[in-house]
Amino acid sequence: MVNIDDLKFDDKGLIPAIVVDADSGKVLTLAYMNKESLEISLKEKKTCFWSRSRQELWRKGETSGHYQHIESITADCDRDALTVKVHKDGPACHLGTDSCFMYPLLGEASGADEKGFDPKDLYKLLEGRKAEMPEGSYTSYLFEKGMDKILKKVGEECTEVIIAAKGNDKPETIYEIADLMYHVMVMMVEMGISVEEIMDELASRHIIDHKVKQEKMK
Repeated sequence: MVNIDDLKFDDKGLIPAIVVDADSGKVLTLAYMNKESLEISLKEKKTCFWSRSRQELWRKGETSGHYQHIESITADCDRDALTVKVHKDGPACHLGTDSCFMYPLLGEASGADEKGFDPKDLYKLLEGRKAEMPEGSYTSYLFEKGMDKILKKVGEECTEVIIAAKGNDKPETIYEIADLMYHVMVMMVEMGISVEEIMDELASRHIIDHKVKQEKMK
């Protein structure tokens, strides 16, 4: 086992930490730790970094709820860099994407995983918006106006989906369905309805439907 005193921090007292998803192996972000933030990370089993822009300790998820639960921390052969394997509660990037590394210089990102979208991640992002209410955010505006405004937008987007589908305009229908899903999820956050609850409901219907089909086949 490597001791903290064996690590080589730079002249600013920092060491780069490459955060990796323990489940998928995807690189999530590159951050920096100083000795204090590393000690906190080891003690709390959650990532804590040193913010170079704010010059202060930064506990990932403290405001957004997107905590990163540490599985392991490993130093490289020169002891001047770390990999941190985590199980994450939400998007790693402040832009709401699954990973900060989304912009290829060579080759192309492909597949849903590289797009970094997951309904649960979006839900966590919306929860963060409601908790923090950042100025200038459309999502913050909806939460500020309350349920009546949110429901009005859900109704409007339902109508837009119908109009696009009636016109047999597939790209426009996709666009409007995405808008509808976003506003429905804002409504869910406002009501405290989780993605898991919706998935459980759908799963129960599938089970019932399967049993009915089996009965009919007898």
